[in-house]
Amino acid sequence: MILCGKPQAQYLAHKPEIDEAIGRVLKSGWYVLGGETEAFEREFAAYVGVGHAVGVGSGTEALHLALKACDIGVGDEVITVSHTAVATVAAIELAGATPVFADIEDTYCTLDPARLEQLITPRTRAIIPVHLYGQAANLDPIMGVARRHGVTVIEDCAQAHGASYRGRVGSFGALACFSFYPTKNLGAIGDGGMVTTGDAALAGKVRLLREYGWAERYVSHVAGWNSRLDELQAAVLRVKLRYLDADNAARGRIAATYGTALAGCGLRLPETRPGSSHVFHLYVVRSAERDALRQHLQRAGIAAGIHYPVPVHKQPAYISRFPASLPITERAANEVLSLPIYPELGDDEVGTVIDAVLGFFRKA
Repeated sequence: MILCGKPQAQYLAHKPEIDEAIGRVLKSGWYVLGGETEAFEREFAAYVGVGHAVGVGSGTEALHLALKACDIGVGDEVITVSHTAVATVAAIELAGATPVFADIEDTYCTLDPARLEQLITPRTRAIIPVHLYGQAANLDPIMGVARRHGVTVIEDCAQAHGASYRGRVGSFGALACFSFYPTKNLGAIGDGGMVTTGDAALAGKVRLLREYGWAERYVSHVAGWNSRLDELQAAVLRVKLRYLDADNAARGRIAATYGTALAGCGLRLPETRPGSSHVFHLYVVRSAERDALRQHLQRAGIAAGIHYPVPVHKQPAYISRFPASLPITERAANEVLSLPIYPELGDDEVGTVIDAVLGFFRKA
């Protein structure tokens, strides 16, 4: 089976270094918030191009703690998209705030800045643009709306490690949040997340919040949580960070191969926003015949994913509370299909995927 992503392949690609890093942590006897986490925070902040990075337990918790660090909670509204992993919205509700959904740009599937102004109310405190599938949201106009209305921008970079928008994503908002879930472009061997910021005071608040509000051990200065990046994950991520740009380049080469071979076949292929770089966390095509194509690929031994089949505002947990119509989001959810892409995917496997897709449309 050719999979959409294969975390084990990245471990095997860097096995000696990862094994050495794990062994180093095990021998140290220090397993939570130690030297490995501190070093990874410094290295990741430098990579993104910001002054501060704070390791936390997951990407969801990164968003949750970023919101709390901005004193966003009950009674506040946060604008984001419904075409995203539900974690984006779950984090807003964890903070006690109310999500407000904007529709997406049809071409890039990210938050449409033209939809923002009409959603701003006196209760709006933040905008969370999601850099989806490895592509940056259209940050300039989003930041412009935020500045005009005195609203905080918190970037959701969970799928966009290394992507750029005239600079690395994660360096534009007041804070930005990353996930290190194993399938991400920079993936751990468990869960983990990071908050990045150029603001020392905000970084300090996130550090307090991630560990019970402690400034010194066992003394809580604010009410906090337990959301810590453990040393094993930090050590593994330090190894993988060294290869992130090369891995993203490999994803780009596979995407280019797909783009050339599948042009004109009947699929709507992903486009890269001008002035940006796409790191292809996912290679997402669109087709009105999506479900039939997916079944065809499954029979050929190819696992294609759907990211995401049901918009958040249409899911059972949310539909009664958020009945708004988002036509572009809803159309995308019926058409998107993720073809296999990860750095270690072989040329023969890429060719097999291409042949299967072309065979479907020839038959059709």
